Amino acid sequence: MDGSCLSTVIRDVVDLNMPSMTLRLMFDGNRFICNGTDLRPSAIVDQPRVNVGGDDMRVFYTLVMVDPDAPTPTNPSLREYLHWMVTDIPGTTDARFGRELVCYESPKPTHGIHRIVTMLFQQLGRATVFAPDVRQNFNTRAFAQQYNLGNAVAATYFNCQRQAGSGHRRMQ
Repeated sequence: MDGSCLSTVIRDVVDLNMPSMTLRLMFDGNRFICNGTDLRPSAIVDQPRVNVGGDDMRVFYTLVMVDPDAPTPTNPSLREYLHWMVTDIPGTTDARFGRELVCYESPKPTHGIHRIVTMLFQQLGRATVFAPDVRQNFNTRAFAQQYNLGNAVAATYFNCQRQAGSGHRRMQ
């Protein structure tokens, strides 16, 4: 997947300059997710392992996972649906070392192919970001602005459709 496609998908959710950090998602143990990977709901039941780059454990990050295509790509009236949020993740570690504010809810699309976008933001300090009130109609841009998170420092996405879907792309 080229950078322009990633940029287009991410811009639907938040502003992203050149990523300055690495963000690696793994489902099913050691299976890394590349941008644009196609997955079925059965492959993403359990929360992913997320490795955060950086070089300083004294810098903290917020991880946000959303579906900008909820409930359907043709009528995203619940855009963005918040699937997961973890804050206070120290650099060079993974999301398990952070504070889970919104527990992981596995994407389960019922219609169409959904893009699931995961972003990483640098926090101003520890315990400076708080949980939103609702999952549906979450707005990542407004959230980042509210907590002075700036632009995302890293982002990735994968595609997901219902288990018995018959989309044009080969799904795993």
